[in-house]
Amino acid sequence: MSAISTAWNTVSLRRRSLPRIFFKEAKYEFLKSLRLPIYSASSIGFPVMFYLFFGVIFGKQRVAGVSMGTYLLASYGTFGVMGAALFGFGVGLAVERGLGWLQVKKASPMPPAAYFFAKIVTSSIFGMTVILLMMLCGTALGGVHLTSSQALRLMGTLLLGSLPFSALGIAIGSMAKPNSAPAVVNMIYLPLSVLSGLWIPFEGLPSMLQHIGRMLPAFHLNRLAQAALDIGPIESPWPHIEILVGYCLIFLGVAHLAFRKDEGKMYG
Repeated sequence: MSAISTAWNTVSLRRRSLPRIFFKEAKYEFLKSLRLPIYSASSIGFPVMFYLFFGVIFGKQRVAGVSMGTYLLASYGTFGVMGAALFGFGVGLAVERGLGWLQVKKASPMPPAAYFFAKIVTSSIFGMTVILLMMLCGTALGGVHLTSSQALRLMGTLLLGSLPFSALGIAIGSMAKPNSAPAVVNMIYLPLSVLSGLWIPFEGLPSMLQHIGRMLPAFHLNRLAQAALDIGPIESPWPHIEILVGYCLIFLGVAHLAFRKDEGKMYG
């Protein structure tokens, strides 16, 4: 009877300590990322800088029935959460694999989910910081007028919509070597942004590039972000959501296969 009671108490203790483990892992992952200027400055600085240049300077011009500042709030917001997810997972995971830190994590009693949860929380915080700074710049300098409903819808859409890009980052980080991971991420991130209409209005792209862009996940997240700001014609969000969920599952499947293949390997 005492053995059963001891086992039950152990299980109960583990369950109570799980939230603390997840919280601490997320806390220290965020502090680590915050202290890395190459990640924190680029994840926050570049999207906000681009928005200041195009969204504020050309903010009074109109496109798709709204000001350029409002239009680019959706597209550069998408660009910002993509970057935070791809670099946070793609580069961070590849580097930690190469240093053997991932092997230490696997050997520890920490649940594996806590590791990925911490990275999702960190990339989400950086992504939300980008969006909030853009909103502040747009309303203060670019003549952007947002209702509280629009602001909340945009943040919620981009927060959830960043998950497929976190999954893509996991796939990249589980396959790329530490030294090549930043280049691999940029080779995916930048063309994905251009072809999805995040830097210039999608309708201004050549028809062949538009055809390619409609198949990319960033295009569909941008469309959902635009819908959150009431930009463009009203359309059902479900096709875009279904495609993003499909991409998320595909990327997670690729990452799972890569992790299984990578068992026992280490890179210097």
